[in-house]
Amino acid sequence: MLTSIWLFGKIANMKENIIKKHKKESEIFKALGHPTRLFIVHQLGKENTCVCDLTEMIGDDISTVSKHLSVLKAAKIVESVKIGNKIVYKLKLKCVLSIALCIKRDKGE
Repeated sequence: MLTSIWLFGKIANMKENIIKKHKKESEIFKALGHPTRLFIVHQLGKENTCVCDLTEMIGDDISTVSKHLSVLKAAKIVESVKIGNKIVYKLKLKCVLSIALCIKRDKGE
C-alpha cells in the first residue's frame, strides 16, 4: 500500500514537472492552432500591419480579427504599438516562422 502511494506521488510529481517545463511551448502551439492566426503571423513576418489592414485582408469583422490578435498577444507571439489613431501589430516571436517553414518543407510545399 505504501509503495503504491509513493509511486503515485512520484508519477504526479513527474507529470507536474513536465507540465511546468512545456507550458509556454504548449501555449504558443495552441495560439498558432487556427488558420487565421497563422495567416496573421505570416503577414506580420513580412511587415508590421494595422488591425484595419488585417481585417481587410482576412475579410472578417474587426472584432473577430481583434480576438485572434489577442490570442497571439497573450501567447507573446505578437505585440502592438499605437501610432496615431491606429494600432499596429508586429511579430515579436519571429522563430514561429521557422516552425511554419519546417512544416511546409516536410509537406513538400
